[in-house]
This record gives sequence, structure tokens and C-alpha cells, in this order.
Amino acid sequence: MQNTDRNQSHAPDASPRSAVSTDKLPGIRHIIAVGSGKGGVGKSTVSVNLALALQRLGSRVGIVDADILGPSIPGMLGIPTCERPATTPEGKMIPAEQHGLKVVSMGMLTGDDEPAVLRGPMVGKYLKMFVDGVQWGSLDYLILDLPPGTGDVQLTLAQSMPLSGVVIVTTPQTVSLKIARRGLRMFEKVQVKILGLVENMRTFTCPHCGENTDIFRHGGGEQMSEELNVPFLGALPLDVDVVTSGDEGLPIVAGQPTSVSSKVYASIATALVEQLHASITVLKPFVWTWDSNDGAPDWAEDAARPAGSQNTPIGLLRRDPRTLSVLWEDGHRDDFDVRDLRLACHCALCVEEMSGRKLLDPKTIRPDVTPQQIVSIGNYAVKFDWNDGHNSGIYSFNNLRALGASAAAGDVENV
Repeated sequence: MQNTDRNQSHAPDASPRSAVSTDKLPGIRHIIAVGSGKGGVGKSTVSVNLALALQRLGSRVGIVDADILGPSIPGMLGIPTCERPATTPEGKMIPAEQHGLKVVSMGMLTGDDEPAVLRGPMVGKYLKMFVDGVQWGSLDYLILDLPPGTGDVQLTLAQSMPLSGVVIVTTPQTVSLKIARRGLRMFEKVQVKILGLVENMRTFTCPHCGENTDIFRHGGGEQMSEELNVPFLGALPLDVDVVTSGDEGLPIVAGQPTSVSSKVYASIATALVEQLHASITVLKPFVWTWDSNDGAPDWAEDAARPAGSQNTPIGLLRRDPRTLSVLWEDGHRDDFDVRDLRLACHCALCVEEMSGRKLLDPKTIRPDVTPQQIVSIGNYAVKFDWNDGHNSGIYSFNNLRALGASAAAGDVENV
């Protein structure tokens, strides 16, 4: 393996490409998750009203109720749950439309009183169907209202969906902030961009005397955003009209667009759009056949910048049949011998999980081993399908960058 910078010449099998489409899925420009560390912080209310605020900016918006086991979006939008969604001749679900939003939810399949009793794999199956099995048409934003916590749904999304980023919702009290911090860290580990933090239920204004009361304390979200160096998108008041309008199926941004809460949602939506403009993900999802170079990812040298991320790739390239080149956002390039990558696999078959002891004997790996296929995993990793039959290794971008640095120091075996 070699460490290089992007100004060094090379003669790849296929010419590098730039000027890529920014669509996350066909017709969908941005997929944005809205998450929280715990329940009861008003995350679904924020999801719905944020979607409507984005729409009022002139955008085409859809929303997925990704809380498969506890759907609430149909009720908040006044969508009847007595009729199952229609499907296209190709078998794609046609989303409901309400207040100008396109919507899918498990509540539209089960009704109000029927519980969705599902094991983990089925939850993931429905979630994927709600994103890429729906005829969304052209959308600027697809909002995913996540269940609370850091479980299967969040990991499935991070590993299988090309998320533009996540918005974290919290309330000001200490316990909520601590749990929100854990959720934020989880998304950081899988390299999902933190688009910002929203503090909900900050201040209650008495409708009779006009006195402000900080029922759940004040300013904790802003302090956390400063400590973790993530954007603070805004603070929402504790507003009884927000609760009432949601229960009536007419969210406050749709029913009272000039209210204080609606104006705050408008400012949050504007701040979110600014964050998205500043954090465009260059690489699209890919399935790359190594020998033929079919499906090769883009190589965007013009996106490199000295202050860029060390662990965000902006290009992958088959430099020659034995070399994988990775271009990082900070302009650094690593050239990996593919056999070295095979030897560096960290899956449970190659490395003992508890002790970290290597199980793979290098002598058993043939000299001409090469990838058959390389597949992107979310925003944080790639998976190799090798021609020796091994296909269980996932290489995170963090590990690839560390592997390149270790190779430069002559210490590949210890990565």
C-alpha cells in the first residue's frame, strides 16, 4: 500500500469522474432522519411540522413514519387508516397525500387498533419497503420519523439508506440531554452527518398573564451543541396549540402558519437547508464489479479541500487490477493492494471478537485474491465480496484511513 496526495500522477484503468448527481435515491434529493435518544420529547411533532415548514419554503416533501411498531404520523396529519394504500402495476405503494405531504406509515396498513407485532428482521423489511418500495415521484426532502433510541431501525437506516444526515430532538432537562447525546454519538459512529439539534418544549408562556416559565429548564440544547460542535437549529416553545392541532390532524404549521411556533419551525427549516447545502455527500450508493469496472463510484478531485474530513471518501478507483485507490475529502489518497485489504479483514471469521486475536492465517490467502464486487454500506463503510468466497467483512472508512496510515508506517499487521 502507498500513501499519496491527489497531485501525484497515476494511470488508472478507467478515467476518474466528477460532477455527480446529488440524488440519494432516484428522484429524491435528500433523505433526512429525525431521531431522539428517548421517547416523549415531541420528535414526531417536530418531524411533521418541519416537513410542512420545508414545504412552505417551496420544496416537495415526503414523510416516512419509521416507527414501525408505534406509528403516530397518520393521526397527526388526519390521514384515515381504514383503507390500505393502492399500488402501482409494478407493485410500488402509492403514498397518501395530506396537507401537500406524501406520507407512508405502518398505521395505514394496520389501522388504529391493530398492533404491529413483528420481529426485528421484519421491521427492517417494512422500513426498506417504505423508502424504496414507494412511488414517491420527485422530492426535495424525504423525512424519516424514527422511533426513539439506538436500536435496529437506526442501524438499518445507517447501513442501507443514503442519508443526507440526521436531526436530533431533545428537551432541555438533563436526563433528556444525556440520552440525546448517546443517540447523537451512535449516528456519528456510522458517519451519518449530524445536521443539527432541536430543543423542544423550552419555554411555556401563560396565555392569561403572559409570564414565561422554563418548565424543563433552559438552554441545555445550545450548550450541548457547543460542547459537541454540532449545529443548533433552534428552540421550540411549549405551546398548547401544538398539542391540540396535532390531536386534531391539523399540525400548527398548516393550521396556524403565523403563530410563534410556526415561525420558529420556519427558522429551523431555513437553518436545516443551509446545513444541507454545506454538507453535500459526493459519493452515491454503488455496487461495483471489480473486473469489468461496471458501477464504479465517482472520483471527485474538485471536492477535495485541505480542511475536509480525513474519513470521508470523495472517490474510489480501480487504479489497476491489484490496486484500490481511495481519495479522501482532505485531498489525501491511499493506494491499497487488494490482497493487503483481504488480510486486514476484521470480521468474526478473521478476528476473534472478544480478544482481538487474528484467526486468519496469511498463508491460506492466495496471492491472486481480488474483489469480485465492492458495495457501499450507508455513508460509513464498504463491503467486499472476494473471489476466494469470503464476503462477511465490512470495512469502515475510519478503518480504511487507519489502515492507510499504518501501511505508511510499515505496520499493516497491527491495523
